[in-house]
Amino acid sequence: MKTIFWGFLLAGGAIFLHNCTWTTNEAQAQAVSQPESTADLVKRGEYLITTMGCNDCHTPKVMTDHGPDLDRSRLMSGHPADVPLAPIADKEAVRKGDWVLMHPMVTAFVGPWGTSYAANLTPDATGIGSWNFEQFKKAVTEGKYKGLDGGRMLLPPMPWFNLTKMTDADLKAMFAYLQALPPVKNVVPAPAPPTEI
Repeated sequence: MKTIFWGFLLAGGAIFLHNCTWTTNEAQAQAVSQPESTADLVKRGEYLITTMGCNDCHTPKVMTDHGPDLDRSRLMSGHPADVPLAPIADKEAVRKGDWVLMHPMVTAFVGPWGTSYAANLTPDATGIGSWNFEQFKKAVTEGKYKGLDGGRMLLPPMPWFNLTKMTDADLKAMFAYLQALPPVKNVVPAPAPPTEI
């Protein structure tokens, strides 16, 4: 009698687990096959851009009572073209790599690589307005300037090498969010080599 009881219990447990797995796999398959709405995609992209700290460099800052905060009128617009960099007191120390400097807005950086500026990632023509998804993906995951083959690599401190394993789904969400931002006309200055520090 005990053997029959345990047999039924094991068979019932196996059927239950099979049904749970099938339901979970079916739900996952449906979630993958059903595209997200544009609003969901943009919301996911905003979450990724925010939590990954993209605003830290790509959005100019304003000083508030609580310290620097994002300039929400220029989200993701890069280093402002009309904001010059201050003179550098010890250029040789920077060239040697003893120091790395950054602008108070955290949008421009000077180091042994030269001077680099955070890019305009808004959908304006001066930003990524003319980019397609493949260019965005190549820039983010391969470190290619403007996502173009044969171009220069992105300069520090852009951490593209940390993003090489991002999924297309996350990259598409990020791109959708950036494309949904208000366009900001801002021609970011070109980088300068170490000889021009």
